[in-house]
Amino acid sequence: MADHESIHKLAAALVADLTASGKAMSTAESCTGGWVAKAVTDVPGSSVVFGYGIVCYSNGAKESMLGVKNQTLAEHGSVSEPVVEEMAEGVLNLSGSDIAVAVSGIAGPSGGTEEKPVGTVWFAWAIRDSGKVRIETSREHFDGDRELVRELTVAHAMQGVLDRL
Repeated sequence: MADHESIHKLAAALVADLTASGKAMSTAESCTGGWVAKAVTDVPGSSVVFGYGIVCYSNGAKESMLGVKNQTLAEHGSVSEPVVEEMAEGVLNLSGSDIAVAVSGIAGPSGGTEEKPVGTVWFAWAIRDSGKVRIETSREHFDGDRELVRELTVAHAMQGVLDRL
């Protein structure tokens, strides 16, 4: 379970690890509405390691801001592995950062389907490694109300960055 205190501790650890490694991160957020970026930038000194946070809640924003293909959205829907991969790579390319995280999910209380119930969230981490970009993804399902799903998403996104540093 995540809460505001544990999110702050994760963000502080993330900023410390990014600073120590001399790396920078960026975010592309849909269902979290910029909460990952907020958590990171709440930490003093984060401006050295964080430069870009893009909230792309609508499909149009995903396309115009991050270069997500319309065909990808039409074929897979905004809450899907191919879309978060394109989101993560898009913000990584825009920002020039070393690692980017992208999230897209169904926080609820409505919008879920049998295939993608409320609480379904896709994550992608794009990592710049020796001039190449590697993308890792995961699909998670979080139980709870809208606030809890979003809190757990923020925590999982940041923990994923920490795990990949």
